[in-house]
Amino acid sequence: MNLVPMGAHADHPLLADYVSMTDVKLRSSLEVERGLFMAESYNVIERALEAGAQPRSFMMSEKWLEKFSPLFSRFPNVPVFVGTEGELEASTGFHVHRGALASMQRPVSRSVDSVLEGARTVAVLENIVDHTNVGAMFRSAAALGVDAVLVTPSAADPLYRRAIRVSMGTVFQVPWARLESWPHGGVEILRAHGFDTLALALTENSRSLHDVDLSASRKVAFVLGTEGHGLTDKTLRAVDESVIIPMSGGVDSLNVAAASAVVFWQREACMRA
Repeated sequence: MNLVPMGAHADHPLLADYVSMTDVKLRSSLEVERGLFMAESYNVIERALEAGAQPRSFMMSEKWLEKFSPLFSRFPNVPVFVGTEGELEASTGFHVHRGALASMQRPVSRSVDSVLEGARTVAVLENIVDHTNVGAMFRSAAALGVDAVLVTPSAADPLYRRAIRVSMGTVFQVPWARLESWPHGGVEILRAHGFDTLALALTENSRSLHDVDLSASRKVAFVLGTEGHGLTDKTLRAVDESVIIPMSGGVDSLNVAAASAVVFWQREACMRA
């Protein structure tokens, strides 16, 4: 066990991985540039390690050492920064109440073609920028039979700490890739792999989800749009069809993460029928 007291090693170069973790803009740039991502809590760190992620370092207060020792004992040369709760908060900028953090090497990005190979149900996240929504959508995808997730160029990073935490680590479970362009180029790639693109959108031509063929004989890519404005007009013109979730109570839409869970569940139910 490579324990490193933070108070005596404040200048350790790997501690820089944990600085200013509440600054989303800074962290989003810094983590990609350094080729790392941050995992938080025992369950998430465990899932990351089980998925093959390589840790750069761990950080926790002394009271969590016993619980986490089975995880980091597998990496005897990786430093475990140990400090008081005050030292952890001074470094990260927030109260680390979920036990521990781990700085991990970012895995090599997968190609779109590789994640689509063998898939039959895909989710496309168009410009989803809220990390909570991204994480929730990955969790629903993992739970409800979605084989792969594609994110458009402007969508949030699925490996950002909050997205990982909300997903409960399922971002390491569901294959995903970032599209280089969308909708032009991306829709064509999906069609080349045999997918029909179904946009979740409230338009005059949208069909009820109940009336759409979601059987196992069809390869389906659900396209879900950004939180504020929904899908772009270019996307709506490019996809094969638009669908809506039938609702009552005078409600015409759901949060995008909630909507994704509904359509993923409906698809899985039709696949099993």
